[in-house]
Amino acid sequence: MTNNSDISSSESTKGFVRVRGAREHNLKNISLDIPRDALVVFTGVSGSGKSSLAFGTLYAEAQRRYLESVSPYARRLFHQMSVPEVDSIDGLPPAVALQQQRGGGGTRSSVGSVTTLSNLLRMLFSRAGDYPEGQDIIYAEAFSPNTPEGACPRCHGLGRIYEVTEQSMVPDDSLSIRERAVAAWPKAWHGQNQRDILVTLGYDVDRPWRELSREDRDWILFTDDQPLVPVYRGLTPEETQQALKDKVNPSYQGTFTSARRHVLHTFANTNSPKMKKQIMEYMVSTDCPLCHGKRLRPESLSVHFAGYDIADISRLPLKQLSAILHPFAAGTKQKQQNADESRQLVAQRIAEDLNGRLEVLLQLGLGYLSLERNTPSLSPGELQRLRLATQLYSNLFGVVYVLDEPSAGLHPSDTEALLSALQRLKKQGNSLFIVEHELAVIKQADWLVDVGPAAGEQGGQILYSGPPEGLAKVSDSKTREYLFGQNGQEAPSPRAPKGWLKLEGVTRNNLHQLEADFPLGVFTSITGVSGSGKSSLVSQALVTLVAAQLGQKAVAEEEEESGETAYEGPASTDGRIISGMEAIKRLVQVDQKPIGRTPRSNMATYTGLFDHVRKLFASTPEAKKRRYDAGRFSFNVTKGRCETCQGEGSVMVELLFLPSVYTPCPTCHGARYNEKTLEIKYRDKSIADVLGMTVDTAWEFFAGEAPVHRALHILREVGLGYLRLGQPATELSGGEAQRIKLATELQRMQRGTTLYILDEPTTGLHPSDVEKLMAQLNKLVEAGNTVMVVEHDMRVIAGSDWVIDMGPGAGDEGGAIITSGTPAQVAKVPESKTAPYLLSFVKEEAAS
Repeated sequence: MTNNSDISSSESTKGFVRVRGAREHNLKNISLDIPRDALVVFTGVSGSGKSSLAFGTLYAEAQRRYLESVSPYARRLFHQMSVPEVDSIDGLPPAVALQQQRGGGGTRSSVGSVTTLSNLLRMLFSRAGDYPEGQDIIYAEAFSPNTPEGACPRCHGLGRIYEVTEQSMVPDDSLSIRERAVAAWPKAWHGQNQRDILVTLGYDVDRPWRELSREDRDWILFTDDQPLVPVYRGLTPEETQQALKDKVNPSYQGTFTSARRHVLHTFANTNSPKMKKQIMEYMVSTDCPLCHGKRLRPESLSVHFAGYDIADISRLPLKQLSAILHPFAAGTKQKQQNADESRQLVAQRIAEDLNGRLEVLLQLGLGYLSLERNTPSLSPGELQRLRLATQLYSNLFGVVYVLDEPSAGLHPSDTEALLSALQRLKKQGNSLFIVEHELAVIKQADWLVDVGPAAGEQGGQILYSGPPEGLAKVSDSKTREYLFGQNGQEAPSPRAPKGWLKLEGVTRNNLHQLEADFPLGVFTSITGVSGSGKSSLVSQALVTLVAAQLGQKAVAEEEEESGETAYEGPASTDGRIISGMEAIKRLVQVDQKPIGRTPRSNMATYTGLFDHVRKLFASTPEAKKRRYDAGRFSFNVTKGRCETCQGEGSVMVELLFLPSVYTPCPTCHGARYNEKTLEIKYRDKSIADVLGMTVDTAWEFFAGEAPVHRALHILREVGLGYLRLGQPATELSGGEAQRIKLATELQRMQRGTTLYILDEPTTGLHPSDVEKLMAQLNKLVEAGNTVMVVEHDMRVIAGSDWVIDMGPGAGDEGGAIITSGTPAQVAKVPESKTAPYLLSFVKEEAAS
């Protein structure tokens, strides 16, 4: 029997997704209807609940329904999201999520593997390549360095070999072994043990290394022998030799391990990325002499197509690769060759498919990438656009694409190309649900869902759902102020530079012998299209050169703590600073890397404010009576934490055919602490209660405690008032992690003369939060510091004191400084691709 309410419900869902009672994260039991086959943009301040609705509710439910249809075993292959808290969702089509994530995969993962273009290229070389006379045809997998059939036998497909030399292991030969001349041995007990063994073996550990014989030095560093000898702890070399003669019982029997054996064994067997990074300091990396860095065996490299071997063609920019393949795809190239007809047809078919896929990547502004570019070195925006290109080419229809800030990391000119691609997906019969802050994308929406009014507990409500123009009437919306130009704040007059930091001969990635002048004592934005060389110049080259001058150690942005070794080796920077360093005493790079790798790391511990909070709890009368110190209130210490969950707050439950799930600890119920610790109260709140507070709530609660209150005030000022103090680092976005680092830096006493470098700090920020961030960065400048940001946000650029614009294009077509000057000056330069977008933001009188 059919229920009338079912019929009306079914009719009302035509063309709409109906959400009822959504309560995921901070959503306040919301209900709304969202149109299908439309471009729907979810807006609102950072932390308002946009992602909770788009990803945590809509996409999570679509995935759950799809996985219900596959076998329990197959479900284990998916990264399954938790079941959303929602009463019902009707009219929801299958969904594909394209989320922001920093360069995924290991160092063997590349642009070619993410887009599957490398698979097609291998097939092209296998079936239509030019083979040397007499060589048999080899299969496609033999053209992959990640397979036994294809990997170079010398370097195992890495392209580089890692060796140890006397110089790499003994950096200072004026030291003796006792003074740690052999730096490659560990500093702690193991290194001392090797020294004591050498004493037993009769080597002079107190002579400078350079005065030892070549034979002795070679044996200590390179022998494969591992003699087991008696060790006498605490005796002098002379006393040791006497003890050996007298056959005195030793402290223990020790096994000698040469420095090379220790380095290579540790490198091959450690699972610690930190340890692997440390041990690599004693290794020398060079191109493999067999494959010359191409990673493949000689048989694979002997096959050519269009005059290239597969390694060389994979290193070309995608734009150039497309131009090479075009005549083959059109079928015009083979007519000039004496190839058999079947091979011509294979070449044409595969080249056609390759070129079709490449065309989409070029339209999305990614023509400067190469197939072999490894994915950890890509920005989140580049990686998302690669995945978007794959979806565009698939020609699916009737799908909901859920995108997370697709404009992140994009120059406005690239955003236009992105919008064209999104419109193509819509025309193919798909729905697009986009979480976005960029006004250019929001203005293209067919439908807006504005979430707010504020962040965290003050958010989670639907302020508006409807056509964009209707938002103009919603007074509570912070998006409305910027979308309809009602926030008329003018940029202040630019400050004059107090000096110049001058670089010359800068060479890195697409920068070649570049000269660059950076103003000091002001706020500078470095602009240009995606891939033009902004990050290469500022976040990499400038950081490396300044750090070297200051004696600091710079960590290159592309180095990932994956524990793997990148086959192309670390990028090197050439160039020098010719003047201006006298004005810089300190360098701070505020990046978007996580503040911690485990749930034990959180904002409270990272910023140091939790140290003050623990001292407050330890100072309460009851804590003093029980003799509890501040350490008692750490969830990482045995005496204070819950032992069931070891202070994690949750326990993992293994499920046979489903992903393992984490549930609140049955003992502490997520509090992390043991019962005795939780009995201590500060103003009626336990330490667990404090960790559960948002920054805004804690700011009010600790109003009378200056050190805590000041730290919380700065976190609010950078727009993080909605985060919980104990929110695990693993739940924070890259933008949130960056702002926590900035807030931590802002807490320090400002002495001036510091150079701050930030790469796209506005990522993930609503325009209202961008204003808060700008206020804090300007405070740093007012205190006598220099701030440089790599940025695409025109409001930030217009509010800068100085702009350095790079281009003209991306990759090989970029790497030059097009112009530099005040925002008003740059806005007038016709050669600049940034100028036309900046013009509308600078003062009219200044631009004229």
